[in-house]
Amino acid sequence: MRETVFTYAAPALKFGSGASAEIAFDLSQYAVRRVLLVTDAGVAATGHPARIAEQLSAAGLEVTTYDRVHVEPTDASIEEAVAAARDTGPFDAIVAVGGGSSIDTAKAVNLLTTNDGELSEYLNAPVGEGRVPTRPLLPLVAVPTTTGTGSEATAICVLDVLSLRVKTGISHTRLRPTLAVVDPDLTTTQPAMVTAAAGMDVLCHALESYTARWYSDFDAKSPEQRVPYCGANPIADLWSEKALAMLSGALRIAVRDGAQDSGRPAREQMAMAATFAGLGFGNAGVHLPHANAYPIAGRVRDFRPEGYPDAEPLVPHGMAVSLTAPAAFGFTFEAAPDRHLRAAALLDPTVTTGDGGTLPDVLRTLMRDIGFPSGLAEVGYGEADVDDLVDGTLQQTRLLATAPREAGADDLAGIFRGSMENW
Repeated sequence: MRETVFTYAAPALKFGSGASAEIAFDLSQYAVRRVLLVTDAGVAATGHPARIAEQLSAAGLEVTTYDRVHVEPTDASIEEAVAAARDTGPFDAIVAVGGGSSIDTAKAVNLLTTNDGELSEYLNAPVGEGRVPTRPLLPLVAVPTTTGTGSEATAICVLDVLSLRVKTGISHTRLRPTLAVVDPDLTTTQPAMVTAAAGMDVLCHALESYTARWYSDFDAKSPEQRVPYCGANPIADLWSEKALAMLSGALRIAVRDGAQDSGRPAREQMAMAATFAGLGFGNAGVHLPHANAYPIAGRVRDFRPEGYPDAEPLVPHGMAVSLTAPAAFGFTFEAAPDRHLRAAALLDPTVTTGDGGTLPDVLRTLMRDIGFPSGLAEVGYGEADVDDLVDGTLQQTRLLATAPREAGADDLAGIFRGSMENW
């Protein structure tokens, strides 16, 4: 029997210049006295977290700041954050200020300070046990400072499992933030490559949710078995289409002029597109590019992108996602040609028709324009790594199930090989 029901959920949303100055008022709507503010050292250096903490303190709230979030969180970094929260808590609410790393870390802290069990038990199967939280979580206010992850709108936390050298996540509706406060003014300090990588993450969120397997093509599930990723559906489509249309005009400008006043409208468009895409993929799901990205990021050797902390090798999430996107969407084209062509036209209004190469070509042109690496080879991978990358992708069963076309090991190997050089 096929599924006849799709679900949709979203946090409360506050968007606009100066919105981050109103968080004290927002928290006054709850019985809140003690607040944990979660951020990372780079974002802390901008002064935004300190300003927000001061405003909360001025409103009579007791604020504890944790500023040791790891860029691209790991199981070890999250366990450190959880331990710190347990030592300094209990808290009545959590405020996350930063990119997806800070927001995802805050989600995990919220989960593990309100529910029993260890981090590994909640990780998605087959990496973890897929345990479900049984107790309510604290109010979580997510304040993004990057225009990319959409984590402020989703019920997903992503992290690296160091011992396995692979990314995985926790996915449950209770992880979704209570309120997303999107203030474009907080994104002005993003370096160009951070803007580029985060923007490509937004783009892939929208593309993958728009081309995901249709919700009624899944087998029927009971209410308790339904997961946040329910497949493409009419409501998620609206958010994804709007996000793609916004990206069409804003991404190149935001990368080029984001630090200047002339780039302000583009920054605002990117901030809104990130949230819109999050509202789409946070319900429909993502598929092959994200599944491929997890081993790409988890097995990095010595690549260090411009604009990111250089203390350790890193393939930023948005970069890892998009490097295989052209080949992945070439592979999925036959499952939904109209959707792939529609997505290409939204990204490039000059596109009116085409074949399976249209969307991949649009993506390659955009990636080249914003200064991305030309392919997996440029971030340190080669033919000898393909089997290992395929093995890592095959562990992402939740994401692979959302793909509109089934991808086996040989298919994935072809996608990785085809992504070594995109131009």
